[in-house]
Amino acid sequence: MSLRYIPMSDEDARRMRDGGPDAYGNGPERQISDGAGVPCRHCLDYVEAGAPYLIFAFRPFSTVQPYAETGPVFMHADACPKHDGESLPPILGSRENYLLRGYGKDERIVYGTGDVVAREELEIRARELLARPDVAAVHVRSTRYNCYQCRIVGV
Repeated sequence: MSLRYIPMSDEDARRMRDGGPDAYGNGPERQISDGAGVPCRHCLDYVEAGAPYLIFAFRPFSTVQPYAETGPVFMHADACPKHDGESLPPILGSRENYLLRGYGKDERIVYGTGDVVAREELEIRARELLARPDVAAVHVRSTRYNCYQCRIVGV
């Protein structure tokens, strides 16, 4: 099974760069990166030191329901190319471990799928989860702050 890494959509990125409302109805906050771990959810790479970035509340789900977690994310303030979806994103290769969690077609957590996995096991565990008939997607989150990184689907 091949994996596809799903970044924030171009539409969502454009809306936030234009000052549109985030998941809580607020405009994004603008900061300058110190170069220490500011992962962009659109290009799935890090915001370089000295570059501006946005912070806003993001809900990576199509509906509002009890499992539709919302949290803070970062994104380049200036336009960046959306991640190609095919290669392992840089933001998933720099930490020691990540939290993976499986979601069903209804975008609800599939219990028993949440695991903290070592960086080198991330793709193996994602494939194992996506091989299950009850798992439609895997969300990757940071283990330190529980921040959403991206979605992975099987193709």
